Amino acid sequence: MRRLMGAAGAVVALVLTACTGTGAGSGAGAGTASGSERGATGSTAPGPAGGPATAPPPRIPSAAQLPGWSHSLGFASDGSGFTLLASCVEDETAPAHGFCRQHVAVLDRGAKEWALRRSPLPETRGGIGVSSSLVVLGPGRALVEEGGDRPETSRTWFTRDGGRSWKEGSRRTVGRAPVIPAGAVLTTECAQPAGSYAEDCPRERLVVISPHDGRRRTLARQPLLGAHPRPAEAAEPDGSWWASGTDPLSGRAAVAVSRDAGRSWSVSRLPSPTTEPGWYTTVVVGPDAVYAAEMGELKGGEPVKNPMRALHRSVDGGRTWERMWTTGPMIEPRTLVGLPVPGQGGRVLIGAEDREYVSVDGGRSFRPSGEAARYVRRTPLGLLRHAAGCSYGISADGVRWAEFRLACEDDS
Repeated sequence: MRRLMGAAGAVVALVLTACTGTGAGSGAGAGTASGSERGATGSTAPGPAGGPATAPPPRIPSAAQLPGWSHSLGFASDGSGFTLLASCVEDETAPAHGFCRQHVAVLDRGAKEWALRRSPLPETRGGIGVSSSLVVLGPGRALVEEGGDRPETSRTWFTRDGGRSWKEGSRRTVGRAPVIPAGAVLTTECAQPAGSYAEDCPRERLVVISPHDGRRRTLARQPLLGAHPRPAEAAEPDGSWWASGTDPLSGRAAVAVSRDAGRSWSVSRLPSPTTEPGWYTTVVVGPDAVYAAEMGELKGGEPVKNPMRALHRSVDGGRTWERMWTTGPMIEPRTLVGLPVPGQGGRVLIGAEDREYVSVDGGRSFRPSGEAARYVRRTPLGLLRHAAGCSYGISADGVRWAEFRLACEDDS
């Protein structure tokens, strides 16, 4: 028998699509900060070009000896975290004998090591791989969801004690939520017909995954963003919640922001380079501007997997927008994986398919940064980035990063 490596790629693809998303091991790297982590922490450093000081990154211990590979990693605002682990083996002579064993690793608040705790997920057999996911819902709270053909029949498990116990539930939506509670996650469900997946759904709506019981509830006040709104999972550091979709009047790309936990929404249309419907828009709030990356098919040039049409910038909190970057048939960056990473003084990074690009003028021009592309997403603790393998980084400001490693058993 040999280890099944292909399933790990399937898990990563599932996470990216949804986002476009141990006992502390012994030995080197387990439960100890790497040199880059130690160097990244400490006193606050001056910002670029003598600008405002940047914030030190959170400190996350490495745990290279966790079993299998890590996916669905997430953190709460207090520094606690969860990740799912999967370890698969296959028998080439008898595929039905293959199986995937799953675990949950938990970082308790203030802990120096990750702890391996019981996973509520059953062992999968027959080479079907892993399709489960996890969302963090605040300190010590998380929801694990198993994949399934129908959302309303897929099982879920909720913990409020750091994975020491789990309560089984389902993905069925129950009731309405007047506000988005602290620690909650925003997602979508099909409104007509109920229970359908997005690709088969004519109209979706925003739902709140509650940090109190892990249940889904329809958000009472919905932003006017057309039939397929796409929310950010977590709030930005200033407390704002963002969602993207289309302007109902013009059909062009639009974003909405709520600054009162979902009680009300303000919609603004983006100066899109085209009137054709796009895919979605990702929004990130930086220290001196808000950036919106408009995703969708490109005309001309080689086809790409994660096409970025344009990058927009707002200096008034999203009330008005300026298109800074328009993607052409050849000029790079043409793609974006995850979120743009904003910094001080007009600095913004774009993680493209092939490499990372940097702008120091708010997105008007880009050059290669010399770094490889990394997938970046927002968590309540900060921006979380992941490259290939088991290496991760976290940052409070998009400038200073602390690196850590998890579950390196399969890392080549």
